[in-house]
Amino acid sequence: MIPEGAIEAAKAAAEAARAAIRPYFRAGVGADDKADASPVTAADRAAETAMRAALARHTPGFGVIGEEFGDDRRGRFNWVIDPIDGTREFITGRASFVTLIGLVEDGVPVLGLIDQPMTGERWLAAGGQIEFSGPFGGVPGCRRRAALGEAELSCTGPEWFAPAQRVAFDRLGRACRRVSWGDNAYAAGLLALGAIDIIAEAGHKPWDWAASVPIVEAAGGTMCDWSGRALRLDAETDGTVLILGDPSLRDEALATLRGDSC
Repeated sequence: MIPEGAIEAAKAAAEAARAAIRPYFRAGVGADDKADASPVTAADRAAETAMRAALARHTPGFGVIGEEFGDDRRGRFNWVIDPIDGTREFITGRASFVTLIGLVEDGVPVLGLIDQPMTGERWLAAGGQIEFSGPFGGVPGCRRRAALGEAELSCTGPEWFAPAQRVAFDRLGRACRRVSWGDNAYAAGLLALGAIDIIAEAGHKPWDWAASVPIVEAAGGTMCDWSGRALRLDAETDGTVLILGDPSLRDEALATLRGDSC
């Protein structure tokens, strides 16, 4: 059961993020490097501040875990947010970054919102139902594929892989039809529209995947790590994420990552 007011809270937080982010887009905003060498901007910080304020107004008893301002989890329900997923894209003027808002219940993602502030595209899933809105059209629903050889594979970038992970990803890439790079969590939204078939990532934190799980699952897909484990807030994880539009490809994709056929 989705808590009363949670959907409205997520939408309000997304609108607050849009308002905070848009003035900075292609405005020459500078970026600082965080400890993991990923960039952060004034737009990231302003958007998360606005999001936290909106969520506190609508769901005052819920905790919030955010990329920029830390972990304030409380009890059963916690928001997991990333104001700008794809800061590299944002600071280079590309509209493939997104705002991510996930709600977890006892660690399990139950509501997800992916928002592209510049194009106006938005994916929202809760209770197994998914909605998509935006200027370009699109009907939610993952694509079915007969084999990996037909699949479009996507990844944010190879710099996130440890050496062994890069070897595993390259095996998967060779088994798929094509590989594309650079879309961050925007790719999960595209997978939910049937445009991408598989996403394989590494170096992910909960705010990178929590919003995508309900969206992908409501569209008919599935998500796990590269060992096949479910993505849960307090579960053991190595930062890998595998997203499949067609769940029937799961075993083959996992076996390819492991190198079982080599």
